[in-house]
Amino acid sequence: MIEIEKIARDISANYELIDDDVRLQLEGCQISIRSNSNEFLKKLAFYFAHALADNEDNDIHDIEIIAIERESPELGLTFIDWKREPGKTGRKDSYIDLVDGRVIRKVRTGMIFLQSNNHLFAVGPCLENDNQVINFINAQYMNLLQRKGALICHASAIARNEECFAIAALSAGGKSTLMLNILEEPHLTYVTNDRLLLKRVSDSIEAYGIPKLPRVNPGTIINNDRLRPMLSETRQKELMSLPKEDLWDLEEKYDVLLQDLYGSGKIISKAKLKTFLILNWQSESNKPCDIQRVNLSERKDLLQAIMKSPGPFYQYQDGSFFRDDTELDEKSYYELLKETAIYEASGKVNFDFATRYFLNHIIQ
Repeated sequence: MIEIEKIARDISANYELIDDDVRLQLEGCQISIRSNSNEFLKKLAFYFAHALADNEDNDIHDIEIIAIERESPELGLTFIDWKREPGKTGRKDSYIDLVDGRVIRKVRTGMIFLQSNNHLFAVGPCLENDNQVINFINAQYMNLLQRKGALICHASAIARNEECFAIAALSAGGKSTLMLNILEEPHLTYVTNDRLLLKRVSDSIEAYGIPKLPRVNPGTIINNDRLRPMLSETRQKELMSLPKEDLWDLEEKYDVLLQDLYGSGKIISKAKLKTFLILNWQSESNKPCDIQRVNLSERKDLLQAIMKSPGPFYQYQDGSFFRDDTELDEKSYYELLKETAIYEASGKVNFDFATRYFLNHIIQ
């Protein structure tokens, strides 16, 4: 029977790791990333600049991830397509479970990820697909938080004085755009863009962000004065000529380098959850945008915008893996959030109105 350890040996045998690593210091966790590519490690160090550990010269870490820069390996395995979430189309991930772990293959890029209790490998053209490796690194941190009782949410979040204000929406619902608009306020800090982990601690809810920068579409960039210089003038003109509906639907991701654009000290990793704003609006609605506080016990349907599948990389404490037919536990989300102030934005999409309302009513 094929084992993860044998696959790891076979696909990395001719690729010698360099001595250096990139060390991340997260909440209660230190992650070491090693590679055969110095260029790739430099790329990771630049991306994770706000989360680098101070003690990179010691050998103590909680998680070690190996990234092998090479061509996509052919493993001769029969992969199964991972079922997409409702509203998502196309093939993205495929996987195979072995006796001692799981192998995940990215359908579009051919990147291979090996995961077990003893091995965490990202293998393939890592430099070209660095975002997928970054997601794999963050997945291991999220695994640790979930094993400690945290629930994963599909949400962005900002903070003021260590109080967290979260924004949830269905995919492409505008939570990143609204979050970045609100972040223009100098006294606010960034917590997370797309994944928020929540855990009950005594009489409060701890909200944990992950060290992933906002990744946004051109529609967000072109309508934000601070972000617009990320695009060439030629590309800006092309986008400005598009109909609003086409711009809204355009998928063309860019990383927002928060430290460069907003200055240092703009990112924090943990805060206490205060409110949730759920964007239940529609671009084609004929009704004006309206935001109202709602009673979650009467609107449990809104939990669908908050709940998030742990995905194919989630490994339980006993070594087994999350499956794509596992139903999310709505009751656990409700019990955690039933006393949290929940707001709903309905009607037509209106970022200016939502930004003003958020700053004048929700965050006050």
